[in-house]
Amino acid sequence: MWKNRVMNTLALSDLAQHLVPFTTWEPHLDNLTQRIATRFARPEVREQARHYLIGLLSPVERKNSWQLAEHLGHQNPYRVQHLLDRAVWDTDTVRDDLHDYVVEHLGDPQGVLVIDESGFLKKGEKSVGVKRQHCGTAGRVENSQAGVFLGYATQKGHTLLDRELYLPKEWASDTKRRKQAKVPKSVTFATKPQLAQQMLTRALEAGVPAAFVTGDSVYGNDASLRACLQKRRQAYVLAIKCDLRLWWEGGRIRAHTLAKRLPAASWHTLSAGEGAKGPRLFDWAYLPLDAPEQAGFEQRLLVRRSLSDPTELAYYLVFAPKQTPLATLAGVAGTRWTIEVELESAKGEVGLDEYEVRSWHGWYRHMTLCLLAHALLVVLRHHSLHPDAKGGRSFPRNCLRKFKQSRGLCCL
Repeated sequence: MWKNRVMNTLALSDLAQHLVPFTTWEPHLDNLTQRIATRFARPEVREQARHYLIGLLSPVERKNSWQLAEHLGHQNPYRVQHLLDRAVWDTDTVRDDLHDYVVEHLGDPQGVLVIDESGFLKKGEKSVGVKRQHCGTAGRVENSQAGVFLGYATQKGHTLLDRELYLPKEWASDTKRRKQAKVPKSVTFATKPQLAQQMLTRALEAGVPAAFVTGDSVYGNDASLRACLQKRRQAYVLAIKCDLRLWWEGGRIRAHTLAKRLPAASWHTLSAGEGAKGPRLFDWAYLPLDAPEQAGFEQRLLVRRSLSDPTELAYYLVFAPKQTPLATLAGVAGTRWTIEVELESAKGEVGLDEYEVRSWHGWYRHMTLCLLAHALLVVLRHHSLHPDAKGGRSFPRNCLRKFKQSRGLCCL
């Protein structure tokens, strides 16, 4: 029964007369599931992972265990829950496969790695890492979990690459709660910037091509994260708070104080990227800071000013090769919005926030499969817009959207 439902979701024959030639969903899904096949100890678990991915791409209203099981034709959620809890498979190696998949289809030497966090509202106290904390999703302090995510943006598209669950200090030091949530003994407390550093290091060592790293001030203000990137000679444009002290002419001066020393002639109106209403234009200026230790690189304070309100400023710390154009830095700073779009679409399209697991490994398993499903959508969109791209011919975006809507699949 479940097989018929799955295949009906993906059937294309009755649409062929209405669409130009295209690459079907099934070969893309097969390619992705074959890529991760060896990560599962048993064939039935491997097949269940495939079904779970299809469920995440389905029109199910809420992608929790019961509704996914019903959509797949299961009488109960046992098989879905088994995949997320008791089955034997390694989420970290599947994440590595995700890296390879994204680079293969979207990789670009001018790519940008983007770091950000997201909150997940939760009830009760047993879900791993849950506490009353500021939740960006709700915009206030709520009972929630927090995850740190790594995104990847290129001219071909943008998607999510990695995920880490933030474990608050009170959880990290509570032996009883750790045991109940099956938190590995090797896991210790780590700040959000430390989690971001782990993911960036993994991606860069895995060969993910990236010209820059960007993120908000939570990460830009962290000296250890910046030092790690500089040691790797990895360029970055990281937002910072206005009161961060920077090295300038042998002393340390706050960013907002330095910004006041920018001459009027140094401001230039540049785009931070395309928005819903066209180019997102701001005034931009920079001031060279004391030189870093790495030869060939320079450090700058980059300042963004609103065109409608000159008092509205944003500050960035830049580490980049000398002579990097101001327009390039403005574009990288503007790339940070892509991860917000990715997180929003992953929640809306593939149920990133609709899990019902309490354990550590349950959270990672759901998140990893969601990231795979989201990457598949982004790759499909890329091939629909670029028929000659690796992977075969596809069809125009409007046809892709109509096809997905007609079959109840998610649209990006």
